[in-house]
Amino acid sequence: MANEGDVLTDLNPDPAAGANGADNQPAVGLISQYVKDLSVENPNAPDCFQWNEQPQLDVQFNIGAEPAGDEVHEVTLKVTATAKASKGNLYLVDLEYCGLVGIRNLPDEHAHAFMFAEAPRLLFPFARRVIADAVRDAGFPPLVLDPIDFGGIYQQQLAQRAQQQGEGAPAPTGEA
Repeated sequence: MANEGDVLTDLNPDPAAGANGADNQPAVGLISQYVKDLSVENPNAPDCFQWNEQPQLDVQFNIGAEPAGDEVHEVTLKVTATAKASKGNLYLVDLEYCGLVGIRNLPDEHAHAFMFAEAPRLLFPFARRVIADAVRDAGFPPLVLDPIDFGGIYQQQLAQRAQQQGEGAPAPTGEA
């Protein structure tokens, strides 16, 4: 016997909540993902393969979102990985990995959080594989990036902006 309002067993939805077939429920999802731009440089080959020095790695991330149509946004996860030694650069990998995100009937603050925290989390494992393969294909051991807490970074940035602008600041816009 079902409890009153039990979501799993209540097969008679409230007719006032869109019985006319209106699509008024919040919905988000990843429609597609792809490599938009990939650059791999190995500027000191073949000499760099003789260097015995441990390289210094620098990995930078940036997230952007642009409207791509009605209820669709392109979220870009940009990753730049550089390995440097005292004699010069071993490699430079620059990747723009994108996803088309569909967002419908969602408040702006929730849509922003999805585009700048959740979508990058979904895209990251695939971007990580592209980076690892690109570094390996350049002749080096694959660069396997550690997981990143995009949600935590997003919350930190919101807190920093709220502190800078005073309490009650609106959600940030643009790149996070």
